[in-house]
Amino acid sequence: MLRRLVSLCLLGLATVLPSHSESAADLVRAGLAAEANREVRRALDLFLAAEKAAPPDGFLLQKIAQQYSDLTPELPTKEEKRTSAERALAYSQRAVAADPKNAVNVLSVAVSYGKLAVYSDTRDKVRYSRFVLENAERALALDPAYAWAHHVAGRWNYEVATLGATARFFVRLFYGGLPEASVATAVRHLRRALELEPGELQHHLELGFALLAAGDPAAARAAWQHGLGLPSKGIHDEPAKARARAALADLGPA
Repeated sequence: MLRRLVSLCLLGLATVLPSHSESAADLVRAGLAAEANREVRRALDLFLAAEKAAPPDGFLLQKIAQQYSDLTPELPTKEEKRTSAERALAYSQRAVAADPKNAVNVLSVAVSYGKLAVYSDTRDKVRYSRFVLENAERALALDPAYAWAHHVAGRWNYEVATLGATARFFVRLFYGGLPEASVATAVRHLRRALELEPGELQHHLELGFALLAAGDPAAARAAWQHGLGLPSKGIHDEPAKARARAALADLGPA
């Protein structure tokens, strides 16, 4: 009986842990399948195993960065969240070093800085915010038709443009200020993201926030309702929908 229990336990482990005989390519394929199923921890384990199995390229390094970034909100403490965000940034920077002309890798640096800023003090928040825009613009210079780079640049613009006058004054006084931002630029970037990927619900939802900041609540409502009507596919879709639903509730009835 004991031998049978041990055998069953080992069989169970074999379905969870990657085999040492698997090639890096096999591990990457399995990691991509786990990522598609929103299994962030398993995808991360598989991609890290692939990194050990063979010298990683920019694609694999960016995938590891993405999993660390996606894992961050699930972690229980601020220290663990910050560590995961730091690892995401380190891997995204390695991805850029491996393939500096890849817009996805460059935007991954922007996203990683944005995630790390959440768990940082005010001085670093301001510094990292500059790096978010800088790398989003670098990604767009490499690929002007990269929808997610427009998305990140759009969100950065409306969030910075809608900072209160007092907050902007103190940011400029104590931390050197931030680059110029405008709601009009935000709307332009997010409309372009939608032109490139009309079926991506997050572009619709983010455009709603930019339109609200632009003083057009009716258009914001329409953008949110459109996005909420699209099926959730990615790991970030439901949190984005929850944020839009809360904004709609604050807006009140039409």
